[in-house]
Amino acid sequence: MSTGRIIARAALVVAVINLLSRILGFVREQAIAYMFGATSTTDAYVVAFNIPYTVFAIIIGALAVVVIPVFNEYVAKGQKEEAWRLFNTVITLVVLIFAAFTAVGIFAAPLLVKLTAPGLDPGTAALAARLTAIMLPILIFYGLATVFQGLLNANQVFAIPALSTSVTNVVIIASALTLGGWYGVEGLAAGTVVGFILAALIQVPKLKQQGFRYKFSTDWRHPGVRKVLYLVMPVAIGTSLNQIYLIIDRILASGLAAGSISALNYANRLILMPIGFFVLAVGTAFYPTITRLAAEKKQRELSETVVGAFRLVTLFALPAGVGLLVLATPIIQLLFEHGKFDARATEMTAIALVFYSIGLVGQAANIILTRGFYAQQDTKTPVKLMAVTVVVNLIFSLLLIGPLKHGGLALANSIASLLNTVMLSYYLNKRIPGMWEAKLFKFLGQISLASAAMAAGVWGMNHLAAGLLGGLGTLGLALQVAASIIGGVVILLLSVFLLRMEEANLMARYAAKWMGRLRPSKS
Repeated sequence: MSTGRIIARAALVVAVINLLSRILGFVREQAIAYMFGATSTTDAYVVAFNIPYTVFAIIIGALAVVVIPVFNEYVAKGQKEEAWRLFNTVITLVVLIFAAFTAVGIFAAPLLVKLTAPGLDPGTAALAARLTAIMLPILIFYGLATVFQGLLNANQVFAIPALSTSVTNVVIIASALTLGGWYGVEGLAAGTVVGFILAALIQVPKLKQQGFRYKFSTDWRHPGVRKVLYLVMPVAIGTSLNQIYLIIDRILASGLAAGSISALNYANRLILMPIGFFVLAVGTAFYPTITRLAAEKKQRELSETVVGAFRLVTLFALPAGVGLLVLATPIIQLLFEHGKFDARATEMTAIALVFYSIGLVGQAANIILTRGFYAQQDTKTPVKLMAVTVVVNLIFSLLLIGPLKHGGLALANSIASLLNTVMLSYYLNKRIPGMWEAKLFKFLGQISLASAAMAAGVWGMNHLAAGLLGGLGTLGLALQVAASIIGGVVILLLSVFLLRMEEANLMARYAAKWMGRLRPSKS
């Protein structure tokens, strides 16, 4: 099988499993919302969960980036057994370092909660500290699962590592509905740890098939170990900047009304869904192409490819953001307002979703633009611009939290994200001159008009459907949301054609091709 077909098949497998994982992740949030609502209890759980998760995202996330190239470097030299020995040491390091952090963190849990959420009331802070002590072992097993995933991917094994996240989500869902009911949020916390243990363990049999045999090793002076540590540090710095967004929101939201942290968390999950379903897929698919074009110095083709991807995600993300903004309340009512998730929780989450929706197009575009820099082996510029973005986010958070409460934090996030888009665009255009031509600005004007028309239509249809179907309960609400979304898509497509956007011709060609396949062949 050719390399291209192997990559395509692997990408398809991972995409399907990731879709499953995201759906399960959303069901996980629904299960937690159903059992505990948006209350001080869920605030405590979110704070406690994010303490080990933040450390993972900064350190283990960086380690995941370097596992594959270092392993493959040894394999390319015909030293696969040496690669396994090297990662015996790395795995031992991961276990020892994070076991030590876990042991210290259990005793320092109240301090960790105070540092990450200083505004929690004493009762919520005490609960968060207990949950933190329960969930800190996540670090060890999340670290192992990530290293195992990198090693399996380096050996062209993709399905099992991708499934590990789904396994975690299934266990957390089951724990919320069972242990959560029997033992409260402490039961959910314990089940969360079990989910991460299983995420690591399910990968072990496949690792053994690839030739891995774990042996305790502390060969810290191995050149490969030093190389891994050297490569991890700069990546960790860049990764940590992305986490500061969340840390700022959590610290400031901890001083607001109970449920503010949870409302921001639920709304952010909704915003990430369209990005995960579509934008990351586009970013993954086009990245190898622009990397090759950059290496071949084909600047014009590189420019056209980046702009094409930018237009595609904007065509999707801007209307998606507008749709979530207009339908924020009915969507949250439909998905979350069950069990202990009451009308107050819906209102708080809807406010956060409205303001997060403003920046959705920025988050989507930034994924594409950042890859434009990476394709040219420029990893420093996006990190510098992210540092500026974090400062801007903090400034606007402090300015807006007073009048808009937790909604101000979401709006500050959106403003910072859109500013980052502008800065990335400006500096990328310097590296690839001629990217931002007049026709691109024409496109932005056209898609803005189409989105505005869609918003008006969705708003009208939502209110009409609410009046007609309001007495049907959950079924009526589901029909209301579905009708509004379908109507919005129809209006958007009509607007694209009426405005004679370039994408209209592409849609027409695909529609004609699809209709041709449906037309019965003549016998």
